[in-house]
Amino acid sequence: MGGSFKSLKGQFLLDGGKLNGSFFHRAVVFVCQHDPEGAFGLMINRPTGHTIQELSSEVIPEQYEEMSVQIGGPVQPGALSFLITDSFIDEEQIIPDVSLGHSFEQLIELSKSFSPHRGIRLYSGYSGWSSGQLEDEIGNGSWMIQPASRKLLFDLDANNLWRYIMHQQGWEERMLADSPDDLSSN
Repeated sequence: MGGSFKSLKGQFLLDGGKLNGSFFHRAVVFVCQHDPEGAFGLMINRPTGHTIQELSSEVIPEQYEEMSVQIGGPVQPGALSFLITDSFIDEEQIIPDVSLGHSFEQLIELSKSFSPHRGIRLYSGYSGWSSGQLEDEIGNGSWMIQPASRKLLFDLDANNLWRYIMHQQGWEERMLADSPDDLSSN
């Protein structure tokens, strides 16, 4: 890995069309931490089909009981992470007005000041890369890099997010977004 290190914290990684058949096929990953030792991110467009109440043995605050949980990635599938649309956790702010939390205790604390205007997304597991691994994957074209925003994280349908972002790119990306999941069925 030559040159100076450039952190991708606060960026999206999008399957650039080379991850077909992998866990990250058509994934959108929000990079939460990235330094020379590695990277940590949350896949934000893969629902589990379950609520936090169904997946946790903890007592869940009433306002969160029916919140759906997304698959954050293949690493530690039982680990809880969440994104929230304020600076409740200042030291974990990823982009303006979006912070990251990891503990159930933080989630309980948030429930005490619950606001229906605060966005929150829950994730089980995470996506992780060792030193140089993400840079190698980007170098071989597996990932496209796009700026993240609060709007894309919280206001759009997560199931269609990859397709939506790809449609904002060039014609090749639009064609990829409109192609069937399995090109052999075309």
